[in-house]
Amino acid sequence: MTAPDTVSPHGDSILDAKLTSGSLGGKTATPLAKSLGIVTVGDLLSHYPRRYVKRGELTALDQLPLGENVTIVAEVRTVKKRSMKSRNGSILEVSISDGQGFLTLTFFNQAWREAQLPVGARGIFTGKVSDYRGALQLAHPDYEMFDDIQLKDGAAATSKWLEQPLPIYPASSSISSWQIAKTVELILDGLGDVPDPVPVEVASERGLLSYRQALELIHRPTKTSDWQRARDALRFHEAFVLQAALLEQRRLAHQHEAVPRVPKPGGFLERFDKQLAFTLTGDQQLVGREIADDMARNEPMNRLVQGEVGSGKTIVALRAMLATADSGGQSALLAPTEVLASQHLRSIVRALGPDLAAELVPTLHTGQMPTADRRKALLRMVSGQARIVVGTHALLGDKVTFYDLGLVVVDEQHRFGVDQRDDLRRKGATPPHVLVLTATPIPRTVAMTVFGDLDVSTIAELPDGRQGIETFVVPLAEKPGWSSRIWTRMAEELALGRQAFVVCPAIDAVAREDPAGGEPVDEPAESAGPARPVASVEAITALVRANPALAGARVAPLHGRMPSDEKEAVMRAFADGALDIIVATTVIEVGVDVPNASTMVVMDAERFGVSQLHQLRGRVGRGGVPGLCLLVTNAELETVARQRVDAVASTLDGFELAQVDLELRREGNVLGRNQSGGKSSLRLLRVTTDGDLILDARMAASLIIDDDPGFVQHPAIREALDRRLREVEAEFLVKS
Repeated sequence: MTAPDTVSPHGDSILDAKLTSGSLGGKTATPLAKSLGIVTVGDLLSHYPRRYVKRGELTALDQLPLGENVTIVAEVRTVKKRSMKSRNGSILEVSISDGQGFLTLTFFNQAWREAQLPVGARGIFTGKVSDYRGALQLAHPDYEMFDDIQLKDGAAATSKWLEQPLPIYPASSSISSWQIAKTVELILDGLGDVPDPVPVEVASERGLLSYRQALELIHRPTKTSDWQRARDALRFHEAFVLQAALLEQRRLAHQHEAVPRVPKPGGFLERFDKQLAFTLTGDQQLVGREIADDMARNEPMNRLVQGEVGSGKTIVALRAMLATADSGGQSALLAPTEVLASQHLRSIVRALGPDLAAELVPTLHTGQMPTADRRKALLRMVSGQARIVVGTHALLGDKVTFYDLGLVVVDEQHRFGVDQRDDLRRKGATPPHVLVLTATPIPRTVAMTVFGDLDVSTIAELPDGRQGIETFVVPLAEKPGWSSRIWTRMAEELALGRQAFVVCPAIDAVAREDPAGGEPVDEPAESAGPARPVASVEAITALVRANPALAGARVAPLHGRMPSDEKEAVMRAFADGALDIIVATTVIEVGVDVPNASTMVVMDAERFGVSQLHQLRGRVGRGGVPGLCLLVTNAELETVARQRVDAVASTLDGFELAQVDLELRREGNVLGRNQSGGKSSLRLLRVTTDGDLILDARMAASLIIDDDPGFVQHPAIREALDRRLREVEAEFLVKS
């Protein structure tokens, strides 16, 4: 097995060379690619150790998690071989210890391993932890024993050998941590020079190692301070390349020429503002001016507007649409679900009033509309008659053509893939202005890391007249008797002439909400308690209808698998007061606006993320009646799932909850491709703790791009960015 050549066959950097090109061998390259997605030298060298152990330190066995693959350092204490009782063959049982607890290694019909596992020897063992008759066990584990050859060189050498950090890598069942370590060593031995995208002067100002030094020391440290210094350098390296990429995308976007969209005296926007029955909040006015300034330029706007639930982002977006219409252009609002698209259309028509609506012809286009209605909508779009178009993913279809698309508004941007947003933007003859809305407040560090190519506006101020929302946790794990009170409390609200939502994480006993319907449900990885049926729309609808406290209540289910006309009919009936209770999935999470709805009950609340719970709660308390939110949970105290639910109940501040969400959730679920449906692209960078570093890296990158826009004088940066843009992860940067 030999390392790849320093330069790949295509003349690219060694980092782009395929691992298979240097006779690494399919036995190693195949599991690296299949189980870990490691294909190139760069992939391998950026697969950093998860932690480090020392030969002289043993792993605390009492902290091992059941059912998970672990890699541990331990000492062999006993070795026993015995015959199996029920059939021919033998069992080898090896007891290993950390000095306090014990764990058994079990091998069937592999007596020859006894010679490899002498009592007193130490090594690294990996396998899945299981419980056998009350004792921890690894069945058929993989292992590597420490070599005692080093011990012959005296006490000093022995001490150094025992203290040397050994990297433990994220591994899989098909390739172990030490196999990865040996492969990395092989690559490092033949690596040579590596272009460093962080300029020497930038690194030296911060006392950072070079990229090549950092790679060496993070994978092959001789002491703890080695990998710590390497990690600091690589963390800055990662932040610098990311920010350089975002800043370049921002610069490229502004290079395109767009049509300025300016309102005209006596036009649609001026008429709309005159008939408004309320005064815009200060934040709405400020953000409106920022959008107007952007759209008045001959370069495309790329702005993200984040705002609290119910802060009035839609009105701000509608005013931008009217400015676009004043200039003769059309606007397209992309919504994640049919229910939300229909709700947006009704809200826009209601806000415009009959006269403006008749002139602007707001038009709906979704995939489940009757064919005749879709054809009519397509004709209105291509002719320019429809100045405002609202739709779902159907707007991205090949048959959809606009006369003059001037503004793209993407609502709840996290619900859409990268390609979907880009496809809609490409439907403009010239680059349209882009306005992205999110009701999920974004911590500053996340905004810098993920949306660094967008201008960010914030609406934190809520309109006058909101009555507020009270939120309570219903902890059935501790208080099972409280379940009946859920429905009597709801009945009390209905008796006052109000309406209620009940939200469930599943449609029926076996099916979750259909992801194709654009209604994903967060599924936290950690266990929320013992296995039990998930609350479903089907079961809870039956329960509500049969509940004596709710006798006479008009109840209907709502979920993504219902035909379009049925969903529309249910929402219209609820909005008109013809229904008292809707039992739904997260199809009603965002945008649904029924002022008379006062009560939100979320069943199995621990199965939803913080932002989802905050969004769901925002469906009530929107009119003149106060809101009540009951978060029903079976999660045990002190679990992460319960912490999420308790956090939402503790505050109505979405920005505070966004920070809590960031701290509680795995970062891979917060950043990178997760914004378009995948894992995080961050490796060492942590937005919860590295905000200052990210800002520092952004400032350093911005100084360089100001002087050298295409990084012509900085080929190492250019190469790093090109590599990033070739990765699937970087599609988010290009197209967001």
